[in-house]
Amino acid sequence: MAVLPIRITGDPVLHQIASEVTVFDSTLETLVADMFDTMEAAPGVGLAAPQVGIPLRLFVYNWTDEEDTLWHGTAINPELLITPTPTGEPDEDNESEGCLSIPGERAPLRRSERAILRATDLDGTRYEIDASGWLARIFQHEFDHLDGTLYADRLENSYAKIIAKVVRKSGWGVPGQSWTPGVDHLED
Repeated sequence: MAVLPIRITGDPVLHQIASEVTVFDSTLETLVADMFDTMEAAPGVGLAAPQVGIPLRLFVYNWTDEEDTLWHGTAINPELLITPTPTGEPDEDNESEGCLSIPGERAPLRRSERAILRATDLDGTRYEIDASGWLARIFQHEFDHLDGTLYADRLENSYAKIIAKVVRKSGWGVPGQSWTPGVDHLED
């Protein structure tokens, strides 16, 4: 398998709605395996196909919760149902998240506490996960990628300005920018 380059904010594929997966074949299996390798090398807890330049409604996730339960899977053509997002200021310690497409940066963001993920796995089997806490956050973050939304697009103004400044200073925000985990070393 292979580690794929991760697209950085500004690449058009990150800012468009991804297409449904219609073909389940060896090419899709290879893409999913490469996405897991890339996510692990980054390291990350989720990775959406648009982040590796493929405009398909697909993401992978790999996260171990507080009870040592491993949540590892592939979500193809997912649907996501969420509870209302709490109001108020996000907690910088407990609600900060980052994104492999804005490498090295983190900012607090309010997300819904619960989410129901309905998706198809690589074998073509439909499944449903009722998630809470960080797993719900991971699902919301990755699902956003499939609709062309990055977490920075959802930040409150003061945090959005900080991320926008980093994007400008880093020369990101334009098409064609990427980094390859294990090869490129970006400053944190």
